[in-house]
Amino acid sequence: MHTVIVYESMYGNTREIAEAIAEGVHDADPGASVDCLPVAEADAEVTRSADLLVVGGPTHMRGMSSGLSRRMAAAAEGHKEGREEAAAKARETAQGPGLRAWFHDLPTTGAATYAAAFDTRVDIPRAGGAADGIAHRLSRHHYDVVAEPEGFIVEDTDGPLRAGELDRARAWGARLV
Repeated sequence: MHTVIVYESMYGNTREIAEAIAEGVHDADPGASVDCLPVAEADAEVTRSADLLVVGGPTHMRGMSSGLSRRMAAAAEGHKEGREEAAAKARETAQGPGLRAWFHDLPTTGAATYAAAFDTRVDIPRAGGAADGIAHRLSRHHYDVVAEPEGFIVEDTDGPLRAGELDRARAWGARLV
């Protein structure tokens, strides 16, 4: 089985969750081939080769990030004192492709190509989540979504992840197999 995990991450939280999901897939199927890639590196060829495509991103403005929300997040990070390295990484991510643009180039798949969606989000009322929008877009590209979209909690907009979320992500990845 070949699993491809594609993620968008501004502060590293979604990347950490994606890597934990990859570990869970390996735990459940040690012989599985797993590629865990940032959205900028996930071209049509690699996604076309997947038996299972797992896609995740951060929640911005109650849904999937957009070019505007990524630029706003990078600008906000730039105003935080002592966060120069994080601000530079956020600016770099904001300039690259996001999941919304990536979905425009995602090829429609044939039958029996499976997918799952996840996001990172804060745990406050009406915070929303990106995972439902990701799952919807996967379905529109004819992927069979095999699990309910999953949200993983960050303590603040730029993290850190809530205690236990990496373990939960590993377990979720194992269940996908």
